[in-house]
Amino acid sequence: MRLTSLLLCISAALAEPINITKRSDPLGIDVSSHQGTVDWNSWKSKGVTFAYIKATEGTTYTNPDFSAQYTGATNAGLIRGSYHFAHPDSSTGAAQASYFVKHGGGWSADGITLPGALDIEYNPSGSECYGLSASSMVSWIKDFSNQYYSSTARQLAQVIYTTTDWWKSCTGNSASFASTNPLWIAHPGSSIGTLPAGWSYTTFWQYGTSDNTDVDKFNGDSDGLKRMALGS
Repeated sequence: MRLTSLLLCISAALAEPINITKRSDPLGIDVSSHQGTVDWNSWKSKGVTFAYIKATEGTTYTNPDFSAQYTGATNAGLIRGSYHFAHPDSSTGAAQASYFVKHGGGWSADGITLPGALDIEYNPSGSECYGLSASSMVSWIKDFSNQYYSSTARQLAQVIYTTTDWWKSCTGNSASFASTNPLWIAHPGSSIGTLPAGWSYTTFWQYGTSDNTDVDKFNGDSDGLKRMALGS
């Protein structure tokens, strides 16, 4: 996923590539067509155990490398899931959730599939909040979340990926999702920083880059990650 212009303004020291080493807590990466062909076995040898792979944007874009990347992660033995980049200005949340599920965002309780994630953050080509008021943005996210929830086999809530700054600016720092949706916070550096309202912890933390690829950490142990893939 993109490290937005705001995040990239954080000190150059925090932007230095991270040397991945094997460790006990689960590490992951997230990729898109920007990474193209991914050497999954190499990442696994460095200690990576899970991955999120971009599937869709809006209702018109699918990642051309999604199938190869998803299959590659599976064959390497990683727990993996997919994510959708939101365009709240182009169609309803429900329409985008349905498009996501139909093009790689589905979930099954197989123990290796993470719940889908909604990447909702800075508009890459327009106003920061996509022209929506805070209340309209909250309604859009609820629309997406409700549709995703009803579309999964065991009615699983999707993960929300965002930054605290964007969330405060564009949802009015809504606490409406803290009890239902796992949080994936993007904040490069050695500490997570302040979280959006309602969430007392983050489930995933995107904290830096390595080899031009975003690096993430799961807040728990490997058994907890597997339970999440089972829908627990």
